[in-house]
This record gives sequence, C-alpha cells and structure tokens, in this order.
Amino acid sequence: MELASKIIIALVALLHLYFLYFEMFAWETVGRKIFRQFPKEFFPKTKTLAANQGLYNGFLVAGLVWSFFISDPEWSRNVALFFLSCVVVAGVYGALTASKKIFWIQAMPALLGIGLILLK
Repeated sequence: MELASKIIIALVALLHLYFLYFEMFAWETVGRKIFRQFPKEFFPKTKTLAANQGLYNGFLVAGLVWSFFISDPEWSRNVALFFLSCVVVAGVYGALTASKKIFWIQAMPALLGIGLILLK
C-alpha cells in the first residue's frame, strides 16, 4: 500500500504540474484544446485569471512533493492527506460548477490516494 499511495501522490502531483503549465503558460493554445466549449476570444481575455489558477495548482504540487521529503512518517502522511484533500475539494467544486469530467480527472485520483493512505 505504501508504494501504491506514493505512486498515486506522484501522479496527482504530475497532473497538477500539467495544469500549472497550461494555465500559466499555454492557456491560449492548450487551454483552447481542453476547453473547446469556450469561444476563442475568451482565452486572451482570461489569460491572467487562468495564470492565477495555475499558480494555485503549483501550490498543490509543492505540497504533494513536500510530503515525499518529510522524514517523520506520520507528518508525511498528514501533509499528503491535507494536500490530496485540497485537490478533492477543488475537483468536486469544479465538477459542480464547470464540468462533471473534472470530478473524474481531478478528484477521483486524489480520493484514491487518500484511500490508499488510510488503508496503510
């Protein structure tokens, strides 16, 4: 379970690193491909807002990666649980307000990570 939870934490971190990238640096290219339902003139107008979202995703990445470097197992677990919980909250909110797909892409992997940590 330990290895599986670490792999899921790393995958969630990588996923949010990708979110950081496209929201901060590729909003007008990758963002358009991901959010096809929005008109193309939407992207230049919302570039700053997307970059702000990307920054928050970076904080999630930092917290999840930080959990790997904490030597005390209990604190490492608590930090990972906190940041995975933040991802779940963001994913549920996104699913309720933007697209149901966000639950499966963002919240579900984090829930799986939380489940694996709690099963240890």
